[in-house]
Order: sequence, then structure tokens, then C-alpha cells
Amino acid sequence: MVFKSEEDVKKALDIDTWRNLSKDKVFQLVAMMPEMEKEVQLKIIEQLPEITKLSVKAMATLRRVHESTLSSNEKSQEYVHRAYQESRAAIIAQLQRDDLDLDPETRRYLNGLLVQTADKESTKDSENKNFLDRLVNKTTLGVAAAAIVLTAVAAGGKVALQNGNALRKP
Repeated sequence: MVFKSEEDVKKALDIDTWRNLSKDKVFQLVAMMPEMEKEVQLKIIEQLPEITKLSVKAMATLRRVHESTLSSNEKSQEYVHRAYQESRAAIIAQLQRDDLDLDPETRRYLNGLLVQTADKESTKDSENKNFLDRLVNKTTLGVAAAAIVLTAVAAGGKVALQNGNALRKP
């Protein structure tokens, strides 16, 4: 769909005025830019300072959410690793007790539990690294794409305005 007026764009964004453009809608607006006629883009770009402010707020919010997720994940990982360490310490304590006469089968079983906890912890660590990788890539790509599009829109609008002014000069 090609947007032929600012009103078409506002309607698609479900807003009455540019002042109602929320942080969430900024990314939607930027994504719609290629589907707008140049004149519509220029009219919207004239209001870029407000859009830029909202973009900065949206990115700041995204950063806070990202940091909060990382912090929560770090605490969770610490808890998991501490639980595995405590489990291994309890098993080792059983193996080292002199007052218990552990038969070879029980010793093998307890040693097997040590290996299992280490393997499970390693798996959990790998899962967490994959989660972090996806999170960082998703966030980085989203922020980078928004920044690139905003920069391109701003630069494109400036060039179009300059070209328009140059065409009007005798």
C-alpha cells in the first residue's frame, strides 16, 4: 500500500495527531517510510525532531528492558551454579566421610552423580549462552535497523529538500 497523505499514515498508525505518536509507533512509522510518497515523507520529516525524541526514548526503554533481562538472567544463573556446587559438595562430603563404610557400588553411584551434576551444569550454561546470543542479536539488530532507517530517512529528507530547493532556483 502506498501512503499518499499524512492522514493515511496517521490512520494506519491509529493516531489523530503526531503528538500521539508513541515510542512503539515510531518503529512502525519508520518501517512504513518506504511505502510513502516522497511528499508525505518530507512532511513527516519536517516533524523529525519530535520523532527523533520518541525514537531516543524508545531505544532507551529497549536498553532498560535489555539490561533488566540481563541482570535477572545473571542472578538466575548464579543461583543455578550455586545449587549445582552445593549438590556436588554434599556428594563429595558423603564420599569423604570416614564413619561411612561405602561399598564400591555406592561410591561409583555417588561419583556418577558428581559427573551428572557437572554435565547438567554445563548444558545449562550452554543453553544460557545461546539465550544470551539470541537476545543480544535480536536487540542489536532491532536498534541498528531503527537507527539506520532513521538516519536514512533524515538524510533522504534533507537531500530531497535540498534538491527541491535547487530545482526551484532559476
